Amino acid sequence: MKLWGGRFAKPTAKDFEAFSSSIDVDAKLWAVDLKTSIAHARMLSQQGIIGKEDGEKIIQGLHQIHEEISNQKWTFDPKAEDIHGEIEKRLFELIGPAAKKVHTARSRNDQVATDTRLYLSEAIRDLLQDLRSVQAEILKQAKDHTTTILPGMTHLQHAQPVSLAHHLMAYYWMFQRDSKRLQESLPRILSLPLGSAALAGTGFPIDRQMTAKEIGFQKVSENSLDAVSDRDFVIEFLSDASMIMMHLSRLCEELILWSTPEFAFVELGDEVTTGSSIMPQKKNPDVAELIRGRVGRVYGALMGALTMMKALPLSYNRDMQEDKIHLFEGLETVQSCLQMMKLTLETCQWNKEKMMKSLKADFSNATDLADDLVLKGLSFREAHEIVGQVVQACVQAKKGLEDLTLPELQKFHSLFDLESLKKMNHQQVMSLRLSEGGTAPSQVERQIQMAEKNH
Repeated sequence: MKLWGGRFAKPTAKDFEAFSSSIDVDAKLWAVDLKTSIAHARMLSQQGIIGKEDGEKIIQGLHQIHEEISNQKWTFDPKAEDIHGEIEKRLFELIGPAAKKVHTARSRNDQVATDTRLYLSEAIRDLLQDLRSVQAEILKQAKDHTTTILPGMTHLQHAQPVSLAHHLMAYYWMFQRDSKRLQESLPRILSLPLGSAALAGTGFPIDRQMTAKEIGFQKVSENSLDAVSDRDFVIEFLSDASMIMMHLSRLCEELILWSTPEFAFVELGDEVTTGSSIMPQKKNPDVAELIRGRVGRVYGALMGALTMMKALPLSYNRDMQEDKIHLFEGLETVQSCLQMMKLTLETCQWNKEKMMKSLKADFSNATDLADDLVLKGLSFREAHEIVGQVVQACVQAKKGLEDLTLPELQKFHSLFDLESLKKMNHQQVMSLRLSEGGTAPSQVERQIQMAEKNH
């Protein structure tokens, strides 16, 4: 018998039952469903809505179901409508008629919304740990490379030299913002719908604050209509997850580029690469490419959730059953990708010599030559023009700025002197970037110290 079967004279069509079943997706909610049902039963008993003996039977039965599922002594019917009905059916088998009282003063609408919020809040705490693990690996490697120098780029063209540590720390701060967004979402997620019933609340004298406290919610929802029809928290999480994936994808793209023979800045570990079935020499950056490719799954989940909610009238609509498909897809994808990124970073080997060699004659020291003239009294625009002419001459002569002699420099302006020559050393260029947040080793070490305090 369906939980709602009393109104119906004919059974639902078998094809429709298969079409509408969600147990293959919402089975993941079994543990939180038991937790919220135990809290609900305890509150019903405390408030005298059900007898204490029935309340104790229900709670003991729900604990037994938890033990049975954990030890695989009982499994769900794969053809069942949903996990909530399956648990209630099993509870009836264990304790008899008292099981029929567990659903007093609640609906599947507020029950499902509560379960989903609780599941997501717990998953976010795991996800935050995965983010911290990636950040910890970035910090570990940054400490070893504060003086390792490579070309910083704009438009994928050499711009100014930076340290590898500075480059890696840029991703640390991206992931730090991601962590902050997830943490800030938790109070909004932990708003308790339970007690809203189907849409209008209930006439039973329930204590929603008691339930919220026991389950670990931070507040109760303010409006019962909104509580059962709100999936903003799913959309917000998928938006946050999409940004995590975007940041991972940017890092993956650089690792893919840097592992090519043309760059050769990094060699990715055998643990995260594969070979070719036809070309024996190949070492393909598969993990990085798969993470980059799986961004589409999370973006798709976000668009699916947004579209699902588009133009839905209040309050609950069956469309919203699809929320968990999008949520679980996004959650599981971002979690596995973070774990694989940690492994990728742990196993990579940086080629410091190749990075340094790539700076030769790349003109990434041109800004410092212009700054030298500015310090001697020229306007930056004048200095920019003069150094542009120096660069053009070097390109034609096939040499770098650092290869010029003082007489060659002074052909362009008399203010150039021996100090000007010193400022074209790439390591010196990097070390002079002493502004707060800059790439000078002292500033990068300061960044690392800040990160360690926050981590």
